[in-house]
Amino acid sequence: MVHKIQPVSFITISSDMEGQRVDNFLFTQLKVMPKSMIYRILRKGLVRVNKKRIRPKYKLINGDTIRVPRVWSKEVGKGVSSTKVGSAQTFLVENSIIYEDEYIVILNKPAGIAVHGGSGLRFGVIEVLRASRPDEYFLELVHRLDRYTSGLLLVAKKRSSLRDLHEQLREKRVKKYYLALVQGQWPIDITAVSAPLSKHSGKGYQKEVRVCEEGKSSQTLFQVKEYYSKQATLIQARPLTGRMHQIRVHALHAGHPIALDNLYGNSFFNEYVSMLGLKRLFLHASSLCFTHPNTRKIMCIKAPIDQKLENVLITLRMNI
Repeated sequence: MVHKIQPVSFITISSDMEGQRVDNFLFTQLKVMPKSMIYRILRKGLVRVNKKRIRPKYKLINGDTIRVPRVWSKEVGKGVSSTKVGSAQTFLVENSIIYEDEYIVILNKPAGIAVHGGSGLRFGVIEVLRASRPDEYFLELVHRLDRYTSGLLLVAKKRSSLRDLHEQLREKRVKKYYLALVQGQWPIDITAVSAPLSKHSGKGYQKEVRVCEEGKSSQTLFQVKEYYSKQATLIQARPLTGRMHQIRVHALHAGHPIALDNLYGNSFFNEYVSMLGLKRLFLHASSLCFTHPNTRKIMCIKAPIDQKLENVLITLRMNI
């Protein structure tokens, strides 16, 4: 366990940072500090805004000056601050960026790397970005991808961008499209799956999602892209809601699990596609359409599947 001192600091709130609660603001600024300690220094009045004591729910205003006291934190192996991000991880994440400006970053995330740390993982994409860009005061995920799903991931570089993009997500104005290889011939008439989903505890850190009447309303649109005899189908999926493992569970619910899905897949189909050279879940976030938070222009970004996935499709076409 390493003890680290957090020196006294003064932070002036800009227009892009205003509107958030002071406790939430401190969570993002003091990443190595436990939340319990942050609430403790707030209760004791050690955090001052404009030289006055404030409550955790105080909402920051443009021009506010926050005094953060000299406090100690304990690094116990959580997050990037207590583990050194290797150059390989940094190169992998930075090299996956396909678009960036002063408001957003868009990555074509490789399969196998999580979007954030936690559940036994010390770091993910967002922690690597923060570690490699210490001068960036704000970097936050706009949405998430499963660890073994590849494809387009959107990161906000300003709080105003995050608010705007989250509003677009709530209003279903962000369109996300995925490509997936599924077992069997997907019926042409199944164009949507509406089935409520709920989380359940699995083995270790793993969470499972199941179709359940008491679950949250969930809907995914599907479109057939290509058939490969009776063995498999390439489909396009567009989730209208953003539930955990939604596409994977809805595909299973329709009777056509995704290739090499080790949680929801079919073992015989998984063995078949493994012999064709598939090494990971065949699910890829291929297209993302949204309104740019600053220019207000419609952006449609595409990321083709990688060559390894394309090789599996080529082999399937040869076997027709």
